[in-house]
Amino acid sequence: MNNDTFNMSMRKFLKQVGVTSQQKLESTATAMPEGSSTMQVKMVLTVDGTELEHVVEGTIDLGD
Repeated sequence: MNNDTFNMSMRKFLKQVGVTSQQKLESTATAMPEGSSTMQVKMVLTVDGTELEHVVEGTIDLGD
């Protein structure tokens, strides 16, 4: 494994995940029912061909 190549490729992937996830969360937040104050969210990371399943769960405050 070439560490420089790996790091650049991983950063590119994580940037894409971050940007597209933020866009989806923003559009979902605007479509939430009136009176909603939070969104319960979960992100699941898997790697094909491995047993990896990394789950991150949280709450996003909508500020209402």
